[in-house]
Amino acid sequence: MKTIKNLAIIGIVALMTSCASTAKFPVSSSVPAADITAKKKQDKNNNYVIEVTARNLAEPSRLSPSKNNYSVWILVENGSVKNLGQLINKNAKKAILETTTPFNVKEIFITAEEQGDSNYPYGLEISSTTFNK
Repeated sequence: MKTIKNLAIIGIVALMTSCASTAKFPVSSSVPAADITAKKKQDKNNNYVIEVTARNLAEPSRLSPSKNNYSVWILVENGSVKNLGQLINKNAKKAILETTTPFNVKEIFITAEEQGDSNYPYGLEISSTTFNK
């Protein structure tokens, strides 16, 4: 009975992870120690849940030139750019942004910005990646 239960749990976990698309950001020349990944999955309302995780990300104030925050942006199917939010980096170990959007994300990128509420990326691009799905 225990074996069947364990197999069922493994099967459920495999199904849940197979529905998500994961993209790894390439190494950035601005913050080379940063290890950044993004996950995209569709929820029951046909929205997309995006989770960006950055490990070892330097404070934006340590960049040259100094910035105030990291903003996460998406490029959607129609070619427009949307601001998803900010990566809050309280310690260099791990910064996470999890948000929901109605847009099917094709490309995601991170910039270092002066202001986090911009409608268009003006700052230094840290890194970008694309989703296969």
